[in-house]
Amino acid sequence: MKRSDFPILGYGVGLRRQHYSHVLETRPKVDWFEVISENFMVAGGRPLEVLEGVRANYPIAMHGVSMSIGSTDPIRRSYLRQLRELARRFEPAWISDHLCWTGVGGRNLHDLIPLPYTEEAIRHVVARIRRVQDALARPLLIENVSSYMAFADSTMTEWEFISAIATEADCGILLDINNIFVSAFNHRFDANEYIDAVPAERVVQYHLAGHSDHGTYLLDTHDHPVRDEVWALYERAARRFGAVSALVEWDDHIPEFAELAQTAERARTIFGATVQTAKHETLKNRDADSTEKTGKSALSADHRA
Repeated sequence: MKRSDFPILGYGVGLRRQHYSHVLETRPKVDWFEVISENFMVAGGRPLEVLEGVRANYPIAMHGVSMSIGSTDPIRRSYLRQLRELARRFEPAWISDHLCWTGVGGRNLHDLIPLPYTEEAIRHVVARIRRVQDALARPLLIENVSSYMAFADSTMTEWEFISAIATEADCGILLDINNIFVSAFNHRFDANEYIDAVPAERVVQYHLAGHSDHGTYLLDTHDHPVRDEVWALYERAARRFGAVSALVEWDDHIPEFAELAQTAERARTIFGATVQTAKHETLKNRDADSTEKTGKSALSADHRA
């Protein structure tokens, strides 16, 4: 997998039921939409009609919430078959899901449960991702989830864990900036270290979202505006990874579409400013190097004279 194999979609928002009519009727100015795969894995009806209308005017990506890639249950062939059929019909830029498990013993917990960060878990997940990618005939993107507890058996950091899996499975990473911030606060690690350690060639997409502050811990609720601290972390990611498709997630207490679009535009503005700052710093350093070399040349000439 190469990051260059994926298009740069720009700045988009998650497609939510509350905005179906608005999107179809007004064609708002956003670059792309991310859709929850399971919402459209149906035989027919309104959801597929909506997706056909959206896809006619925008690029899309498909984002799953129940693949349960980390579970010990067998990967459901029927699920992968439906997912593959949906992808063939709507041609998404990519398919993603979460690095977690969502159920065991045939029961779905309807939550994103983290994994222990161990070599055994890496081998288990890598083998399952490879099977999924073979079934879909395309690379998968895995997303880091937020967490509120740590496993005593973990032997490495979360960023070492997801980096190893992405490299060994040859898959991409959907880097959720808000989830990094939430987990960093809850577990008291340095979010900047996470950003600095993830392999740049694997990062294909960002998620930007809000969370709930409960004082002693943060809860990833996707029902608030993106916090300034998360924007600062996004800016750091933009400096390190360059142009990466960014997506605003808002899943509860969903505002008018205009607020989501404004948030996506803020991501665009921050990236643009980051690029300009980087160019300025590069030119400044280049001028400083040139001045230093000129000074050394002059000193050398004086010495020869």
